[in-house]
This record gives sequence, structure tokens and C-alpha cells, in this order.
Amino acid sequence: MSAARIKGRRAGGWTPWLYLAPALVVLGGLLLYPIYQLGLISFLEYTQAQVSGGEPTTFQGLANYAELFGDGQFWQVLLATVLFAAACVACTVALGCALAVLLTRIRALPRLALMLAGLGAWATPAITGSTVWVFLFDPDFGPVNKVLVALGLTGFEDYSWTYDRYSAFALVLLEVVWCSFPFVMVTVYAGIRAVPGEVLEAAALDGASQWRIWRSVLAPMLRPILVVVTIQSVIWDFKVFTQIYVMTGGGGIAGQNLVLNVYAYQKAFASSQYSLGSAIGVVMLLILLAVTLGYLRLLRRQGEEL
Repeated sequence: MSAARIKGRRAGGWTPWLYLAPALVVLGGLLLYPIYQLGLISFLEYTQAQVSGGEPTTFQGLANYAELFGDGQFWQVLLATVLFAAACVACTVALGCALAVLLTRIRALPRLALMLAGLGAWATPAITGSTVWVFLFDPDFGPVNKVLVALGLTGFEDYSWTYDRYSAFALVLLEVVWCSFPFVMVTVYAGIRAVPGEVLEAAALDGASQWRIWRSVLAPMLRPILVVVTIQSVIWDFKVFTQIYVMTGGGGIAGQNLVLNVYAYQKAFASSQYSLGSAIGVVMLLILLAVTLGYLRLLRRQGEEL
């Protein structure tokens, strides 16, 4: 290879970065500086006394993290958050993929109605959707309990879905899946439409069922898209705040429905322990980075292109 070609290739390698530079500067200001401040506060003694200027801010090192990791409630909330997020991601991706396949099997008018309904749920603000779901399952006036009682299930008369820990988590899960599945549905549907029709026709002619076509043909071809929607769902569902806070009244009875984001909010703002709240935020950030990088590394080992 000639020296001129090598020099031209090196020069061309910087061209994409020059186009990306403005966006990287904006993202750096919007993301890196807040993350830096979050990490800094997590190493300080930063309570209401320091905020008001009554006491000086002092460096605590890892004392805040030691206090956090020594709190049994933190580990309980962390476990609940992981299990709740995993259930939400699994249900969201499964429902979104199933409806994406359904969109390819129905006529234009029902397809349009389903997509509009899904986009309407996706566009609904989280606090509005949470309030509507709380009303639907209200023990006194909610239509869900009235319908269940009318069907003969008298045990649901005046039943409070948010009183029990597991029914409250299930109710929030339904709301999270309801407002999240349209993203998966539309994204996977677009990916399916990009698959050559001859491939699907050949599989159908070979006698493959719809489930077999999805498992053996569509899923491998859509794996990069499935990776994106899965990682995005993990990030969204792991840091759920609004739905839990609104639907369980700030974390449920005696904090039985706390997740890490609500737990951090209580520590930082309800208790004015801003350094502990920041430490929880740093832990959440590290967990999400570890999950995302681990998943991408696993796919790299399997030879997948992203």
C-alpha cells in the first residue's frame, strides 16, 4: 500500500469524528458534568446543614458507600429492583415482539388501529398513565374490581391492589409494560418488514409454524434490533420512579414497594442526606453500565455485529 493511500486513509478516519464533534460536546455538557457532580457529592458530607451553609462541606471518602452497603434495607431494595426490572423487561419484550408479528399478519385498518393505540399509550406521560391505572384499580370506584365482582369473584369487592406488596408490584408492572411495549412493537415491526419476503415464504413452504419461523428465522436476523430494545428496556425499567411513586404512594406501606430510584429520592430529599442519595445514584449507574457492557461483550464473543 502506498504512503499516499495510508495518509489519505488516516485523514479520512478523523472525518466522522469532526461531524460528531458538536453532538459530543453537547452530550458531554449534559451528561458528563452531572455524572461528575453526582460522584463528587457521593464522597462528601452533604446534608441540609451544608446546603444552607451552616456547616462546611467535608470529604468523607468511602464512608457514604460503607454506610450504604451496611444498610440491610439497601440490599432488600436492590434485590426488589433487579427482580422487578427483569420481570418488566421480559414482559415488555415478549409482548412487543408478539404484537410486532401480529402486525404483519393483519389487514391495514386493524394494523393502523393497533399502532395508533400503542403509540397513544407510549406518548402518555408517566404520571398521567399512573393516575389512570390507579383509578382503574381503585377499591371503591375502580371498574376493574366491579367487573371482577360481577363475574362472581366476590373476593375482589373493595379489594386494595396497592395494600399487598406483590399485587402492588404487579399493578405497577402492568402500567410499565403498557407504556413501554409500543417502542418494542414498532421497532421490531420495522425490522420484520426489512426481512426479505422470500425468506419467510421459503420457511412457510417448508412447513415451519409461526413460532418456528420466529425462533429460527426472524429472531436471529433481528438480533441486533432485539439487543437494542432489550438494553433500552433494562435502562428504563431499572430506573423506574414515577410509576412506583404515584401508584404506591411513595413506595408502599412501610416501604414494601421501594425501588432504588425511589429509595434514593427518599434518602436525598425526604431525609436531606444528599450524599447518600448520590451514592445510590452512582451504584445504579455502575450496575447499568456493567449489565450493558456485559451483554455487548457476550454478543461480541458470539460473533454478532451491532
